[in-house]
Amino acid sequence: MTASATGLRAAESFIAAYGRVPTVRWAAPGRVNLIGEHTDYNDGFVLPFALPHNVVAAAAKVPNPVWTVVSEGMDERVTFTVDDLEPGKVEGWAAYVAGVVWALREAGHEIGGADLALASDVPVGSGLSSSAALECSVLGALCALYGVDIPEDDRPALAQRAENVYVGAPTGILDQSASIRCREGHALFLDCRTGEAEHVPFDLAARGLTMLIIDTRAPHRHVDGEYAARRADCEKAADALGLRALRDLTLDGLDDALARLDSPVARRRVRHIVTENQRVLHTVGVLRDGVEPRRLGELLTESHASMRDDYEITVGEVDLAAEAAVAAGAYGARMTGGGFGGCVIALCDTDKTAEISAAVHKAFVAAGYTPPAAFPATASAGSRGLG
Repeated sequence: MTASATGLRAAESFIAAYGRVPTVRWAAPGRVNLIGEHTDYNDGFVLPFALPHNVVAAAAKVPNPVWTVVSEGMDERVTFTVDDLEPGKVEGWAAYVAGVVWALREAGHEIGGADLALASDVPVGSGLSSSAALECSVLGALCALYGVDIPEDDRPALAQRAENVYVGAPTGILDQSASIRCREGHALFLDCRTGEAEHVPFDLAARGLTMLIIDTRAPHRHVDGEYAARRADCEKAADALGLRALRDLTLDGLDDALARLDSPVARRRVRHIVTENQRVLHTVGVLRDGVEPRRLGELLTESHASMRDDYEITVGEVDLAAEAAVAAGAYGARMTGGGFGGCVIALCDTDKTAEISAAVHKAFVAAGYTPPAAFPATASAGSRGLG
């Protein structure tokens, strides 16, 4: 898949829907979070990289403040007006589009009406942030269409606000930051409190390694309510400990802090966040060092165990995928994304990816699960215009 091919489909969809050529096309990628799960809304550290899979928004102006959008695979054309730019007014997939228009206009940006068409090769429901890619592609297209100059570093917060407030999903800022700010060949080391970012070289191919994505095709189970519950658990624990956020609790102070919490659930949640932040910092150190990236494997596996046992966000399919990949020779594996389904990433020798993929497939068949899909991930470019 390439952004140009997806962009061509978006343009063709636009022409078919509106009978004219789009003025702009804007691509925004999905992402893999290498490590740092659920740390973003705790003001912590994350380390995502962008995928070569993109959502592309093709757009052109219309004279009135009316927005119409079509999307590949959706047998409907959704139109909304200024009266619909209130959280909850537009529902379903089009809410992400309306949310971006709402967030931009609420922030004082002069965004007028538009016709839009969306095309995507980001797998939906796999924990690779297809919704954030959609938001960021629409945001980029509308800004380009109306000449709105918003600094790159400020764009993720607008897209996040669209998802948090208009759509009603309590996500952190990881996904939108990755889709907009990532660079090809690098992972994005992001401090979610300050917004400070470092582009850390991430070229596994040069060392004979591949990051294999295993899409377990496990349906997301109770993800919305459980995600909100995890966030509430963390906020409550931080408050009980007198902290602004769990990011402010260090590994050295963890044992004392856990002893002050009455709830076993709270202790597990806190332990995951604190140790996961430390794993992010350790991973960045390994990548900066550049000597032996295979050392990342142990950190990936530790992260998965923490998500399984302390944060309790894995399901049988992702646990089996991680276990089977490591048993077949991967250096380490972990679930990536918000949890309750989705994808696993496994660090492999490039010449063993087919063998490891086959072993995971065999394990799934034996367990009675839907067979997974597997493909290599490379660190790719963030959101950008296609012309």
